[in-house]
Amino acid sequence: MKKVLVTGGAGFIGSHLVEELLNKGCFVYVLDDLSTGKLANIKHLLKNKNFKFKKGSVLDKKVLNPLIQKSEQIYHLAAAVGVKLIMEHPLESLNTNIFGTHNVLEIASRKKIPVLITSSSEAYGKNGDTPFHEHSDRVYGSSYNIRWGYALSKTLDEFLALAYFREKKSPTVTVRLFNTTGPRQTGNYGMVVPNFIKQALAHKPITVHGNGEQSRCFSYVHDITRAMIALLNNKKAYGEIFNLGSEERISIKDLAEKVKKMTNSKSRIVFIPHKKVYGENFEDMNIRVPDISKVKILAAYAPTYTLHDILSKTIDYYKTNLI
Repeated sequence: MKKVLVTGGAGFIGSHLVEELLNKGCFVYVLDDLSTGKLANIKHLLKNKNFKFKKGSVLDKKVLNPLIQKSEQIYHLAAAVGVKLIMEHPLESLNTNIFGTHNVLEIASRKKIPVLITSSSEAYGKNGDTPFHEHSDRVYGSSYNIRWGYALSKTLDEFLALAYFREKKSPTVTVRLFNTTGPRQTGNYGMVVPNFIKQALAHKPITVHGNGEQSRCFSYVHDITRAMIALLNNKKAYGEIFNLGSEERISIKDLAEKVKKMTNSKSRIVFIPHKKVYGENFEDMNIRVPDISKVKILAAYAPTYTLHDILSKTIDYYKTNLI
């Protein structure tokens, strides 16, 4: 039985990943400080004999070290999540993303334990040349814009993973996630799909930040977690970076309209300037579309859920789990 550590395993993506690993016969350790993760996400797993939860931070080596020593693989998902959290708590976000990742990689390198690092499409910054491929340039704005600090912290995570692979011969895989969504995702940190759905179900105004012309590609969490597992179990993926997401693009304005229609909501769609939400210096990206040809070839990855499927499943979830 393979022993696996998932940092951030009580979070939205982490909890689905843990379920997938347990279904594959793994023994799973979860480390989560519950700052953004929720015990409710893994409560149904606590009695599973192949599951062990430890409350703690990746910043605490005394907690992290024994868990890594017991593990044969590590999925490192513990990180600051969501634009809202990043803008409100930049120092906490930078510490977790940079020093937490370094701790995981440094301890894992001693026994050459394979580690999957989760980066973000934010790493591309405001590069407008889409679709993004793994070698695309990054374009960032001023240091006074807090958002770019987050983007740079995820980029530094990528450089750390590559450095440990090249210099320490530690097996690492990095994935850049593009707008993953699905059941259990919270809107508390600025995630657009759960926010739109909860507003629509409550018949409250659906709040679109900016003019709504910015477009994104939303992927389903189950597609993403399966790809993550496939990559970490493929030695050809070591030392590589992969985009993970969907190629189905939609504007945020059209997403709001679609959610309203699918929920039969009476909500109005209202537009709020970014500066009223995040301050004067906030910048957003107009288009964010991944090139996923690399992961298609190596991991036979293909999104199996359309946006309509994703919204349908997530709406059904929130009809009985309004949180």
